[in-house]
Amino acid sequence: MAHLAPSNTTSSSSQAAIFSPSVARAAASTAKDWSYVDSWLRSKYAGSSINRGRPPTFERNPETLKALLALATANEAADEDREQLARVEEAALAEVQASEREQEARRRRVEAEQQQQEPGSATLDGELLASDLLAAIESNLSKEGKAALDAMASMAVDLGVAYPTPEKLGAKFVELQGRALELEDSIERVNLLQRYLDRESARMESFLEELHHGEAYQPAPDLAKQNLELQRKIKGMTSRIPELRQQVISLEKTVGLPRLTVEDVRKEEEAYLELLARKKDLDAQVKAFAGLPPDIEAARMELEALRAELRGATEQRDENFEKLVERESPVKTRRRP
Repeated sequence: MAHLAPSNTTSSSSQAAIFSPSVARAAASTAKDWSYVDSWLRSKYAGSSINRGRPPTFERNPETLKALLALATANEAADEDREQLARVEEAALAEVQASEREQEARRRRVEAEQQQQEPGSATLDGELLASDLLAAIESNLSKEGKAALDAMASMAVDLGVAYPTPEKLGAKFVELQGRALELEDSIERVNLLQRYLDRESARMESFLEELHHGEAYQPAPDLAKQNLELQRKIKGMTSRIPELRQQVISLEKTVGLPRLTVEDVRKEEEAYLELLARKKDLDAQVKAFAGLPPDIEAARMELEALRAELRGATEQRDENFEKLVERESPVKTRRRP
């Protein structure tokens, strides 16, 4: 519509919105969807006695359109599946009927050939014989036999076995039973894990409940008062900071505070450690004189007495050692001339 000249220069914003390309595309798409939904509803209600074959009235809004589009799409998909299944069944039935007609024609041809041949020289058709034999067996089966055969055929179809035998079906059934047991064990483990998670979840919920309402985790009744008191103290100390800074500056000017560095602290620490080691050595030396009296003369006299006692003990030891040596040494006898 852009090629047409505007009839009124003072057109409203609604008219601009109507002639907007994006709004026009959205409106066209919506109208197309409603047309598709209406045709689908008419096809479903055609020939129905309800409301004379016409769809019922309903509210036309975006939510209804969305729901009806989804329903129509699902319905068409289901119709396509049913049509495909019907075509497959029809083809299978046609194939079976063709096979039966071919088998019947073949049977008539074989019977005609047998009538033309001499008695005793007729040949047998293996396929016809097998088909007749299977038909005779099936017609003469008991009720239990038919049920067993049908069950075996159904089991073969369900298990996907093309040429079933009792051994193959039994092995497949045992395999499925083993898988079923494994799945039951897995389900039991999952249930156990779920029970554990439920217990932990309940425990966490109780813990959260205790955190929210427990007395041990509730703030003190006078917390607001304590907070106000701390704020008052902080404000008071903050107000005193400039005064304390002035005092420090005045002390630096009058006294001259030393300016220590990390290197000075390290040297002082090393000197202190050296003094501490020297003190330990002196303590060890002084400990040897722990039993002496504090008077110097008395201590000297006691020391001399201890030295005399030590000398006497040493002489006694030497004398005893000499006697021991003389006693243990062998005596040499002199030979007479």
